[in-house]
Amino acid sequence: MKYNFDEIINRSTSHCVKIEKLKAVFGRDDLMPLWVADMDFLSPPPITEALLERTKHGIFGYTVPNDGYYESIINWLKNRHGYEIKQDEITFIPGVVKGFAFAIDVFTRENDKIIIQPPVYFPFRTVTQSLNRQVINNPLILENGRYRINFDGLRKIIAENDCKMLIFCSPHNPGGRVWDKDELKELAEICYDNNILVVSDEIHADLVLPDIKHHPFATVSEKARENSITLMAPSKTFNIAGIVSSFAVIHNKELQNRYLSFLTPRELDRGTIFAFTATEAAYRHGEEWLDEALAYIQKNIDFVDNFLKKNIPQIKVVQPEASFLIWLDCRGLGLPQRELVDLFVNKAKLALNDGSVFGKEGEGFMRLNVGTPLSNIEKALNNLEKAINE
Repeated sequence: MKYNFDEIINRSTSHCVKIEKLKAVFGRDDLMPLWVADMDFLSPPPITEALLERTKHGIFGYTVPNDGYYESIINWLKNRHGYEIKQDEITFIPGVVKGFAFAIDVFTRENDKIIIQPPVYFPFRTVTQSLNRQVINNPLILENGRYRINFDGLRKIIAENDCKMLIFCSPHNPGGRVWDKDELKELAEICYDNNILVVSDEIHADLVLPDIKHHPFATVSEKARENSITLMAPSKTFNIAGIVSSFAVIHNKELQNRYLSFLTPRELDRGTIFAFTATEAAYRHGEEWLDEALAYIQKNIDFVDNFLKKNIPQIKVVQPEASFLIWLDCRGLGLPQRELVDLFVNKAKLALNDGSVFGKEGEGFMRLNVGTPLSNIEKALNNLEKAINE
């Protein structure tokens, strides 16, 4: 490999959330931080070089995105995903969570009903509730170690509730599913025919693992294209979440105009110098780094799977098809959720995400971040084995 993903980087002086917030979240700060969804790898050198070069200019005044920024996104999506978009369909947003919060503000009213499909990224629930909308759950079905959408349940929910929006996670976090075309088409059909807007969070799209294909929601049918807002970013992909650079792709002009009518007066669609610089560098020059990172992540996933099968068979890996996040099925330990969390935190000294924060369907599960050097994974699993056997 050209890039050294085994290198241990000291992040303790970088004000990173996964270390600085340990005490507040877990009650102690002597834990291995394997929770927050960023990676412990150095970002691609071309990004760092582009940022340093821009910094040398020395003036950091008001800025606008240039054509190179838009071209880098357009070319990346076409080459990586076969997704053809136009410049005027791209809108900068200051984060994907903010992006779907804006959509909730624009396209729904207080007490409106919004569908989510747990276990799922918890801000889908918390943001919706904070904005005084009702969350309607359509739980995914875990079948033979793989999640699938409960379409019968979705139709029943829609028949019984006046739902305005569905926030969709594609690829899925925390379950790691990459949805196939037929599933996406069926979802698009149901939502279009029932006037339910789909907001598709595709922040993990570029992190599909080797030999897996991601299908952007808007590409699967005309109904999907006309009835969706797609949220994407280079942040998870290239480990630049702190730079805050995301974008929305909206093909339906009426939807886009309404979305912009909220963002533009508040200047929420205005990015920063470093967001534009990092995004263009990532999409123009980051592919080699990404392919190597994904191969390394796959090896980490395989290591976890093999270790657990051999040493802790009570815990099973829900095999991810995308991302550096592993959804661990710990139900074989037979522990209530509070005791399961205590095992990981206070006995194994590991900071993982408590599965229950992703919905009650996540009870008995923990989320593990393997976007870290393999030596950290080995140490963590040895700690866990020792804690279970004590």
